Amino acid sequence: MRKSVSTAIDVSSLTKRDTIISILIIGLLFFIFGFVSWVNAILIPYFKIACELTNFQSYLVAFAFYISYFIMSVPSSYLLMKVGFKKGMMIGFWTMALGAFIFVPAAYMRTYEVFLLGLFTIGIGLAILQTAANPYITVLGPKERAAQRISIMGICNKGAGILAPLLFAAVILRATDTELFQTLATMTEVEKNAALDELIRRVIFPYACVGTVLFALGLMIRYSPLPEINTEHESAEVATANLSKKSIFEFPHLILGAIAIFLHVGTQVIAIDTIIGYASSMKINLLEAKVFPSYTLFATICGYILGIICIPKFISQVNTLRFCTMLGTILTLLIINVSGTVTFLGHTADISIWFVVLLGFANSLVWAGIWPLALDGLGRFTKVGASVMIMGLCGNAIMPLFYGYFADLHNVRFAYWVLFPCYIFLVFYAIYGHRIRSWTRTSVSAKA
Repeated sequence: MRKSVSTAIDVSSLTKRDTIISILIIGLLFFIFGFVSWVNAILIPYFKIACELTNFQSYLVAFAFYISYFIMSVPSSYLLMKVGFKKGMMIGFWTMALGAFIFVPAAYMRTYEVFLLGLFTIGIGLAILQTAANPYITVLGPKERAAQRISIMGICNKGAGILAPLLFAAVILRATDTELFQTLATMTEVEKNAALDELIRRVIFPYACVGTVLFALGLMIRYSPLPEINTEHESAEVATANLSKKSIFEFPHLILGAIAIFLHVGTQVIAIDTIIGYASSMKINLLEAKVFPSYTLFATICGYILGIICIPKFISQVNTLRFCTMLGTILTLLIINVSGTVTFLGHTADISIWFVVLLGFANSLVWAGIWPLALDGLGRFTKVGASVMIMGLCGNAIMPLFYGYFADLHNVRFAYWVLFPCYIFLVFYAIYGHRIRSWTRTSVSAKA
């Protein structure tokens, strides 16, 4: 092992105080993940107007942001093995800061491609941080309570996600913008360009602030008391079982878990990033529709709180995963097939939009359920295995494009059909796929 990580310690040697401090620091990381990631929910309709985009083009926001996970996740694992968790996290934060600063020239030029470059750069930094943080929190305590710890991280993540679109909208949107959006079509080309230039340049100040904060956070993490823990420790049983393993591709439950993560994050980002557009199809203006991603994320937080209370005392991690994936399947069918106007929380809309909101609850404990099942028994393959799981986050990039394509081809409601096969696979993984320990039919784990 290289010098930078030679001081890594076994997680079992951490005191209770060290463990709590580590969880708090990682919780801060997940808050940052959420704030930067879920602001895309407002960026998508914002860029669609300001840069005059189709549905498909607008969802390139999610594509540019999340495809970086696919490209960077495996290199991230080797970076972390070389420099350690803390220096790796610092590099991740500084990369995100660079991406935020790219928004400044992009706004001056009103060039969508440069915005996408900035989002891609932010995504690279997040890929490094996610590759470090997820296996870290998974092994930071008893395995049977991993979903509970991940749920706490999820509250940090989604809590930031509730704030991000609202704060961002408060900074960049004005009460008169509804009238502006309605009159754009009647403006001359010169007037429209001037109005859109002014609209897009509102992102300069918030993203310059975000870049500065991210740079400072990188320094803070580098000199924080966060310990370098050994995520590759193997028990005698696991070491014996892994003697013949030469590649992570010899762990079917990991590969299937990465596919499950791909589909899960796709369903999650569709539920959050498309709901404003779905509300707009019901004649709800952007200033009103901006709160719907926060409703979805609030439903997710409710699921996390239930997970913290109930797992593993009243229900196991795997049974929770089974329930959530089945609920997602049912809600998808309700979104597509059930109609009727209702007034709720001051919004008059089709009832199906509230089923989209409830997908937040269904999705809440899927991530927490998949990670410990997929990383179970990997031992020395844990870091590379985690990077494969992080590659699955490119589902956030790919799945919204499918949704946008079908929304343009048919309509925004029909496009929710893309969720159905995703949930079917997730049900399969929850019931059977996580137990497969060999690509042959004869080797299935006896674990539930």
